[in-house]
Amino acid sequence: MFLHVPWAPFWGIVAAIAQFGPVLALMGPAIVALFANGFMSFVYILILYGGIVLIDGLLLQPMIMKRTVRVPIWASLLVPLVLSFALGFWGLLLAAPLLAVIFAYRTIQKSRESSISRQTPPGREITGGRLISPEEAMAEIPRQKR
Repeated sequence: MFLHVPWAPFWGIVAAIAQFGPVLALMGPAIVALFANGFMSFVYILILYGGIVLIDGLLLQPMIMKRTVRVPIWASLLVPLVLSFALGFWGLLLAAPLLAVIFAYRTIQKSRESSISRQTPPGREITGGRLISPEEAMAEIPRQKR
């Protein structure tokens, strides 16, 4: 609306629906601006869209992934590049969901490991602490907890 593109709300909805295909979302408003308002309006649409894509891809999405799934910002910037070089379009498309799954799994595993009490494996010498009998253990528990 700011750049006086006809049907701006419609093109905004199309862009939201076609989030996975940024070029497809750009083509509609750019072509309409080219024919309705001229070449300079077309260039302004390209500049605005490029800025939005850069801010979204390099700032917002890494920050959101860091807060929600605790993915480091370096990983959310580098892994899509590496996967897109290795697997092409599918690597780029699957990079963010794979990162989210991997780091969510790591978080779950860390929480499980911290809640498990550490025990000495059978056949190994116990280091640290001291062995007590069950009677001594019951004697050390305060009366109100029994």
